[in-house]
Amino acid sequence: MENVSNQQIIDALQGQFGEEAMYGIAESHGILQVTTEVEHIVPMLHFLYQHPVLKFQFLTDLGGIHFPEAKGQELGVIYHLHSLENNVRLWIKIYVPIEKPEVPTVTGLFATANWMEREAFDFYGIIFEGHPNLIRILNVEDMDYHPMRKEYPLEDATRHDKIDELFGR
Repeated sequence: MENVSNQQIIDALQGQFGEEAMYGIAESHGILQVTTEVEHIVPMLHFLYQHPVLKFQFLTDLGGIHFPEAKGQELGVIYHLHSLENNVRLWIKIYVPIEKPEVPTVTGLFATANWMEREAFDFYGIIFEGHPNLIRILNVEDMDYHPMRKEYPLEDATRHDKIDELFGR
């Protein structure tokens, strides 16, 4: 087992894709976080999967995110990768405009991405191009909105059965 450092991961990615392919490089609790563009995500995941030392061959999670204030990058996907052999984790983020929330599927590389991508589609409306069965997974099919988007008030202002003092107001 190699002792892989976050700097080795950065060096390998920049060596393969160039420094301009990654930005927002950070570390939180020892986990490397990088952001890339949509066109780099599939080749980058394939590279990390097939790398003879890094071996990021397990997709722990894939989740959608919504930042309504970030014009042109309102929706995003975070890929949580794990190299089981090296016991190293990595988060890769991509962002897309809410007007065109299209991201390529990674189900060809990670079978587990199937339901994860369906969930991100269901709750955020992110369209995973090439997905084998991109339909809602938890909400009813005839729903015409995506409930995890920050487009709705957090509570119903017309309700009168709440006592404001109990909620710190």
